[in-house]
Amino acid sequence: MNATIYHNPKCGTSRNALQLLREAGIEPEIVEYLKTPLSGKELAELAKKLGSASALLRTKEPLAAELELEGADDDVILAAIAKHPVLLNRPLVITNRGAKMCRPAELVRELI
Repeated sequence: MNATIYHNPKCGTSRNALQLLREAGIEPEIVEYLKTPLSGKELAELAKKLGSASALLRTKEPLAAELELEGADDDVILAAIAKHPVLLNRPLVITNRGAKMCRPAELVRELI
């Protein structure tokens, strides 16, 4: 099974989701989005898989409130995440069974 995880190694939930994938025998492609920020086009593709750009937004990040992103339209949210990768929620896991924001990490099991 192919899998990709959009990962922040400093995040416990992200580390746990990665561990669950590995325990299932899956070595995913790991995208450390803080080291390699995603383009607006890549973010738009992810938003389409999740159903909306707001699903990508880490609303608990203080910058989200500072930028007044709650209720913003998709283009504004995607532009903000592209400019400030810390706004991307994590972990986002994609497999051939779908895409899901895996908070809590155990939600990854629905994709494997």
